[in-house]
Amino acid sequence: MTVTRETVLEALKNITDPVSGSDIVSAGIARAVTVEGSAVRFVLEIDPGKSEAYGPVRDQADAAVAALTGVEKVSAMLTAHSEKAPPDLKPKKAAQPQQQAPQKVPGVARILAVASGKGGVGKSTVSANIACALAMQGRKVGLLDADVYGPSQPKMLGVSGRPASPDGKTILPLRNHGVTMMSMGLMTGEDQAVIWRGPMLMGALQQMLLQVQWGDLDVLIVDLPPGTGDVQMTLAQKTHVDGAIVVSTPQDVALIDARKGIDMFRKMNVPVLGMIENMSTHICSNCGHEEHVFGHGGVAQEARKLDVPLLGEVPLHLDVRLAGDNGTPIVAAKPGSAQAKVFLDIATQLVDAGAA
Repeated sequence: MTVTRETVLEALKNITDPVSGSDIVSAGIARAVTVEGSAVRFVLEIDPGKSEAYGPVRDQADAAVAALTGVEKVSAMLTAHSEKAPPDLKPKKAAQPQQQAPQKVPGVARILAVASGKGGVGKSTVSANIACALAMQGRKVGLLDADVYGPSQPKMLGVSGRPASPDGKTILPLRNHGVTMMSMGLMTGEDQAVIWRGPMLMGALQQMLLQVQWGDLDVLIVDLPPGTGDVQMTLAQKTHVDGAIVVSTPQDVALIDARKGIDMFRKMNVPVLGMIENMSTHICSNCGHEEHVFGHGGVAQEARKLDVPLLGEVPLHLDVRLAGDNGTPIVAAKPGSAQAKVFLDIATQLVDAGAA
């Protein structure tokens, strides 16, 4: 039986927080729960003045998780960062115009942007699966969820908990499925809206790029919000972006906006590495009938017209949605499936082209 993050959280709910009296999950003590195969890691973030009281709690939590079927290794750590919270990702004043050339992110060899002209085409799903596919091929991968208004990556990668900060200035990102990840969704409540204007967005993006300890990465994938707005412009103008991938569904209404996205990157001198057609076709799981729900071949035709490669056509399948909702992208959940093979092939193309 394969252990899941949900199973671990249920086990941790049986452990009582000695301060609040509730369980350690509800109290917000248990954070950064990650599951990789049979290995489980989590953090108990506590008040530094009460560390002695939480020693037994850590032992109880460790034992509860170790007793789960399928768990072979448990790493439970006590951290005390209440006095040094991560920096507020909200600039103190409006960002000032800068004339400096785009800069590199320390330790990051390449930055790859994944974009879409229109929302709802599965760009975040594509980003998460490409990141996991590259990690499965031995690349050191980071994923920055730059969709500040609608961050999806914490859910898709099965990551939760507020990132720690050793000095109150830099942020330690979280990690799962071999991918190092940072998202505004980790800094706010799940139901909390981010209501910011452009300058605040630009400041937050620069902080997530430059104040996060990404470590040494072969590639940092940036999951951009839809459209051609402030976040896209800030990334392209102030950070050296090595390439962009544009995701679209096959129908004309999505391709119109995808075309605008490609035009934006070209005007900003960012190489367009290719297009991906998502929700390309649907095969009925009961009868095997294939149906092109959103049309078919539109992205391939557009790619030829714009003289960019077609990197892949991802079928519309229930398993892709279920895997993302469960925090394990399809390439990690079912690497042998037809859907996963498309993402693995895209990752191979990126590696072979030197883009990742």
